[in-house]
Amino acid sequence: MPNTVWLLIIGMLVNTTGNSFLWPLNTIYLNEHLGQSLSIAGLVLMANAAAGVVGNLLGGYLFDKIGGFKAIMIGIVITIIGLILLTIWHGWPHYVYFLTLIGFSGGIVFPSMYAMVGIAWPEGGRRGFNAIYLAQNLGVAVGPILAGLIATISFDLIFGANLIMYIIFFYIALSYKKIKASDTYVSTTMLSEGGPLKERTQLFALLIIGVGFMLAWLVYTQWTTTISSYTQQLGIPLTQYSLLWTVNGLIIVFGQPIIAPIVRFLEGKYKSQMMIGLGFFVASFIVVSFAGTFKMFLMAMIIISFGEMFIFPVVPAIASMLAPKGRDGYFQGIINSFATFGRMLGPVVGGVLADTYGMQIMFILLVFVLLLAVLPFLLYDLPLKKKEKIN
Repeated sequence: MPNTVWLLIIGMLVNTTGNSFLWPLNTIYLNEHLGQSLSIAGLVLMANAAAGVVGNLLGGYLFDKIGGFKAIMIGIVITIIGLILLTIWHGWPHYVYFLTLIGFSGGIVFPSMYAMVGIAWPEGGRRGFNAIYLAQNLGVAVGPILAGLIATISFDLIFGANLIMYIIFFYIALSYKKIKASDTYVSTTMLSEGGPLKERTQLFALLIIGVGFMLAWLVYTQWTTTISSYTQQLGIPLTQYSLLWTVNGLIIVFGQPIIAPIVRFLEGKYKSQMMIGLGFFVASFIVVSFAGTFKMFLMAMIIISFGEMFIFPVVPAIASMLAPKGRDGYFQGIINSFATFGRMLGPVVGGVLADTYGMQIMFILLVFVLLLAVLPFLLYDLPLKKKEKIN
């Protein structure tokens, strides 16, 4: 991989590790430390995700307009300001304001990171995006463990630790400008070559696959919301539920050699890879619907971990392929917004279904949601095929 990609991987690892200090503990902090109900906590997290959607779109626009380095630095600086304020004032309602700000600024960063990978290593295909995805999951595996250790000393230290990680990320990101110059990568030049987005066919294809991506994330998010509550109802300790996420991160990192032969065999066949991933998702939620012990949930987590390895790196790779020249940030911003929108809707949809029909029926209905995702994943390139026939 080019040096650019390696530095993006390191930056993503530090970024995600810092974020992972906070997100697993948000609900606990809001409920137990700030005395807010779980419903209020859900609304706060929804505000954070909604701000992330806006940040994704703005981040993609800024990438194409002023370049990836400047877009990333803007997102990092705003996040650092938000974390400084959160470290000083993390009571109610300040926590809501600053958490929403951090969701917005974090959203600015991600599209540029993905767009830079696609441009820096276009011949890498899904490999560059898979490397970024691995860095994210390694951060998710490490962050909560470190956060748990820090929280045992003092919960207030979590905010300062998150701030320190983002300061480190800031200094890593400074090197992106130098590498950009050495690799002759200048996004503003690409913008001048791209001009206005005259060709809408690729955009229609992106929106179609985005719907499937949103549905997959909507279902996946249940692991952090309804399923976490369900495990508590079954008497499974919180420590064992937290262990599921450590297993998830470790499987994604160390399970790559297991799926590598399949990925090589299906090189370039992105639809087949996504169908395999959806199959794992469906199998996981079928197992969850019968789960009553930690071992069953562990089995379901292992299954869905393999599923996400096939889906989550592929969709950004497709977005990069679909992007017209000079619109990489715009396309990555849109596809990241679909994912964030799925994470925003997931807790609401899952909660309503669980309250209305019960957990088992909810799991079955979510399987049907996954089956609906098959259509956009299979049909996203129809606009492209129609254009080819016309031409």
